[in-house]
Amino acid sequence: MTDPRTMLWQARKGPVPRDWRVFTKRRGKLSGFFHGTTDDPDPLLVITPAGSVEYISEAKPLAIVAFEDLTDVKLRVSTTDSSSFVSTWLDLRYSNGTKKRWTSSGFTNNLEALQAFLEAYGAHKALRGYA
Repeated sequence: MTDPRTMLWQARKGPVPRDWRVFTKRRGKLSGFFHGTTDDPDPLLVITPAGSVEYISEAKPLAIVAFEDLTDVKLRVSTTDSSSFVSTWLDLRYSNGTKKRWTSSGFTNNLEALQAFLEAYGAHKALRGYA
């Protein structure tokens, strides 16, 4: 996987390879003021054929997933009886046996981001003969 900071820089400056998916949103001035992130770049999620990297702010570490470290990814959905709120995430299973719940911190419940992640992981597996 390419260096995560290089991937973020390329996604911010553009253009990016056709098989990359880039998700970004503007950090609101009021939100940035209350969270102390007014000088930080906008949140950014980059999904490539090798994995994903997400930048939220300088105060938080990069969220990096390298597809080569995964053995399985499953889409999960949950609702509550008392509301119509639907929560979505991915269960990631790593080759060392650990399991992690993945959802984008900056793009919560963004179904396009989840779909892009699943498609990229599926293509990664198929190209390496794991499908």
